[in-house]
Amino acid sequence: MSEEARLRDDICRWGSILYQRQLAHGSAGNLSMRLRDGTFLVTPTNSCLGFLKPEQISKVSAAGELLDGDPPSKESFFHLAMYEKRPKAGAIVHLHSTYAVAVSCLCHASPENVLPPLTAYHVMRVGKLPLVDYYRPGDKALAAAVGLRAQDHRSMLLANHGPIVSAESLDQAVFAYEELEETAKLFFILGERKTRPLNAAAIAEIDAAFPS
Repeated sequence: MSEEARLRDDICRWGSILYQRQLAHGSAGNLSMRLRDGTFLVTPTNSCLGFLKPEQISKVSAAGELLDGDPPSKESFFHLAMYEKRPKAGAIVHLHSTYAVAVSCLCHASPENVLPPLTAYHVMRVGKLPLVDYYRPGDKALAAAVGLRAQDHRSMLLANHGPIVSAESLDQAVFAYEELEETAKLFFILGERKTRPLNAAAIAEIDAAFPS
């Protein structure tokens, strides 16, 4: 099996899993992967992640030109912007999961990191989560905003929209996304109760032991 065929299968498999886990709904959200030749596989526009077929997956150039498959997600441009700034990234997950989107709708004192470091696994897999200003769906100006944050962050949260998570592989990106959603869930469960997030020394120790 070729690299491209295997990655197409991986996207369909993980799309189905995310849909079954209720992290994806309707035709919302998109997945992408980088091929060794510098092209990209992206889930198609208006497709449901739970019912993808390998031949449907869009193959696009680094400039976003369709090379094969169905037309790509209208949000593929911000995937490409993130890949450009993160050369080690091999996959990106963008979903509209309930708790993470709820965090994106809140007012935050600082947009630099909108979820507290409640667990070591959030720090390891997600890192700091900055909030990107709101742009309407399909607005190409979002690419520049995502690219700016992607220089220093592997994950980010689009205001009133949802998270973007990158990693070296699709498996890792999915696991990081799930960790983000679980931290968002903890954030709401804890509510106004006094919490004890990890301090700067603990975070520095994790970052040294598990570099991103």
